[in-house]
Amino acid sequence: MNVQYINPFIKACSEVLMTIAALKLDIGKPYVKESPFSTDNLIIVIGITGEIRGQVVISMSEDVAKSLASKMMMGMPVDELNEMAKSALSELGNMIMGNAATVLFNDGINVDITPPSMFMGQNLSMTSGEMKTVAIPLNNELGLITLDISIKE
Repeated sequence: MNVQYINPFIKACSEVLMTIAALKLDIGKPYVKESPFSTDNLIIVIGITGEIRGQVVISMSEDVAKSLASKMMMGMPVDELNEMAKSALSELGNMIMGNAATVLFNDGINVDITPPSMFMGQNLSMTSGEMKTVAIPLNNELGLITLDISIKE
């Protein structure tokens, strides 16, 4: 997969998470996932259309999601992933993908994004069909967030 497609998503995650949650990311080594692949128990899925097509999956544990939602809501305690916390996390996906789409546009690649879909549960797995999936571990003080980027080339 072309690194020109991956770097905008990493940049967008770093900037958005620093801005909205004061999280500094330690970007882990990217690796390829075979389809189907397992995920954490909370995922945000956003589609990509336009000059490139695919999907991005933002994956984290429920505990990381609660802590992140709390940080996004100015430290308000989040003991359960209620509708407000889920809305905040979905908006996180929108912000990351909107920023990535802007970076791609500035690089001459025009894309649109779909609204985010959030899934929660045990033993979740994803399939990316014919697309290769590159996983980017995003280590931070709350725990691991994984960015799975699947692009049809």
